[in-house]
Amino acid sequence: MTEQDRVTVNDPRGPVNNGVGPQYVFYGAGADWLIRKGVDPLRIVREDRVRLADRFVPPLGFRAAADRLAKPGSVVLLEAPPGSGRRAAAIMLLHGLGEDGGADEEGARFEELPSTDKDEGPLAPGEGDRFLLDLSGIADEEAYARAQRRLAVRRTQVQEAKAHMAVVLPSGMEHAHVPDLAPHTVTLGRPRGIAVVTRYLRMDRMPFRPSDLGSAGLQRLCDRAPMRELARLAGLVRAARDSGRFGVDFAGWLDQAMHAVTDRAGEVGRQVAAVRTAPERALLLATAMFEEARADTVYEAWHSLMRTVRHEEEATSELARTDFGERLATLEIERDRDGRLRFGPLAYADAVRTYFWANFPGMRDDLKGWIGHAAGLRGLTTDDRVNVVVRFGEQSLAVGRPDHIFDLVVRWADSTTGPPCDPRAAAALELGLSHERFGGWFRRRMYECVRSGPLSDGLVRVLTAACLQSLAATHPHQAIVRLHYLAVRKGEAASEAREALLGLAGRDRQLYRLLIDRLRDRTRREPREAEPHLHLLTELLRNDRAPDPPPWPDLFLGWETVFAQPPAELWTPLVSSWLNAVTGDSTREMALGVMVGATRGRAAALHRLYAIACRWADTGRQSSRAAVAALFWQHIDHAQYARTESAERAGAGPRTTEEAR
Repeated sequence: MTEQDRVTVNDPRGPVNNGVGPQYVFYGAGADWLIRKGVDPLRIVREDRVRLADRFVPPLGFRAAADRLAKPGSVVLLEAPPGSGRRAAAIMLLHGLGEDGGADEEGARFEELPSTDKDEGPLAPGEGDRFLLDLSGIADEEAYARAQRRLAVRRTQVQEAKAHMAVVLPSGMEHAHVPDLAPHTVTLGRPRGIAVVTRYLRMDRMPFRPSDLGSAGLQRLCDRAPMRELARLAGLVRAARDSGRFGVDFAGWLDQAMHAVTDRAGEVGRQVAAVRTAPERALLLATAMFEEARADTVYEAWHSLMRTVRHEEEATSELARTDFGERLATLEIERDRDGRLRFGPLAYADAVRTYFWANFPGMRDDLKGWIGHAAGLRGLTTDDRVNVVVRFGEQSLAVGRPDHIFDLVVRWADSTTGPPCDPRAAAALELGLSHERFGGWFRRRMYECVRSGPLSDGLVRVLTAACLQSLAATHPHQAIVRLHYLAVRKGEAASEAREALLGLAGRDRQLYRLLIDRLRDRTRREPREAEPHLHLLTELLRNDRAPDPPPWPDLFLGWETVFAQPPAELWTPLVSSWLNAVTGDSTREMALGVMVGATRGRAAALHRLYAIACRWADTGRQSSRAAVAALFWQHIDHAQYARTESAERAGAGPRTTEEAR
């Protein structure tokens, strides 16, 4: 049971926080570069939940919570101490509700809800949907009171829809609980730490015996450390094994991992205290940030850092100074046979980075500027660049500076010309969105950004990729909202956002309905600026964009909006797409009657549909087309006849402006 993996509806999709130097691997450089090879981006979340389920150790009280949540329409609130894996427990409770113990039901949502009122969009739950609401980050009573009021509304919606919701309550706020919450609250205990470590090691196929885990130091760690530290420990054991640098037996790997968890901070502190000069300290930090990069590139990054912090170079020539190799040896930095630099001890670079961000707060703005430049050095591979970005991002988030990450996202994206999007900017934004504490901050910042003034094409592409690859998997409704704002802009990048939006909506019936409703609302509410929304709606309503089977009630509402206003030239590709569909598939014949019904019997609209069908039938010169057109005309005739009868009964009135045109 762990909170560290964050394998949830708000998870990272790469090994970004295992404590041993993250690696983001990209396959190709096209628009889909952020998709892991062989992985559907909309299935990432479930895959990570399955991974967590393999490693999960149920805490005391878990069964009682599962029993309460099993009934449709149920809500369970979890109380547990920080570090006990309470978030992971909430996710596993919801995951276990799927068919066959975790298999997602067709069309059902598994989504995390925003913990504040600063995000947009209604809940609109459906039967079988599962929602996580993590309130554990709330620290003041006023915010918690607001959260509980919103929780009451959401709880009612979930109950009425026969959905399920698990809520993680904040620790230390028991005195502020609303009494109505008590019947729905379950207290969870802390799982056995040694069981958590054992489970992780076994899933990593570690060759060990139970007696290998019997040391007093490990027992103390398992009894006291947060679940995230225990997960990190297991990850470090795996890293020690996989590196091939720390022997071939489990005892050696575990020893290295234990030292990395318990001793590294002190070791780094002693080394930095012993190294008093700016160049040596800068080289320590540069190596920690660019570990595994080539020595020449680290050398360049090192000098860039010294310029950034305004360190004056020695007046003598380089030949008269201490050479680079001697400096590396003095700092115990290794250069391998490929010329790449690294520290000898396991996870030492992580500890160096953490030390500098924690103990030199006045340098953080300078470090942001340094990484902004140095992450683009020519000697870096794409993996090197993204590793640097993730390392910087992890430290910025650890000290509560998500704005530093977003500033660099904008800087890198704005400097990019043409597709694809900048991998540094995309990786930084992906990391922020996946963060357990600051994910909501990044979602809100994206929302503010897409609603603001002009954006560069590079930034539009990065935001589009983030919506499609991150938010679509964790917060799909929010992805639709943000893509909508991007899609109605002008330019090539906006066209890519439109394609992403239409593709995402067409894969999910709920998202399809959400987008139709948004576009109809914008078209009616903002008549002077309705054109881009109307064009987008018309494109969305085409046959090749609609989910299968077609959601006829949703299509009716959309067609009704399109057929109620000009420009009529938008109708031709829309109507023709459905006439073509009916020609090839008789099961879609219902589209003919629904389209005619969406005109609400307006004569001008019916005449236009008739003319479109005539041109369409004449173009094809096929008997099948003629038959479909004839059937469509019958629907139009019936609608006109019904309208005429209605008018005769009510008494003929003046023609409308539309009919007179």
